[in-house]
Amino acid sequence: MQASVGDRLLLRGHIAGQQDRQAEVIEVFGPNGTPPYRVRFEDGHDTLMSPGPDTLVHHFPTAGESAGAIP
Repeated sequence: MQASVGDRLLLRGHIAGQQDRQAEVIEVFGPNGTPPYRVRFEDGHDTLMSPGPDTLVHHFPTAGESAGAIP
């Protein structure tokens, strides 16, 4: 898993009825964008985490990249 500051993580609920949660990556501690990450959840809670394999990363363009650019 690789993420950059500003990317969003989608953490799937593991129990029936449990909502998915989203968090914004606010700091990356691992080399080359790997975990652990400091994230901020929608409710304002910050934490340090190493996401599991069921976590999805939504990448956002960095400065100089176009949102519609094809890699």
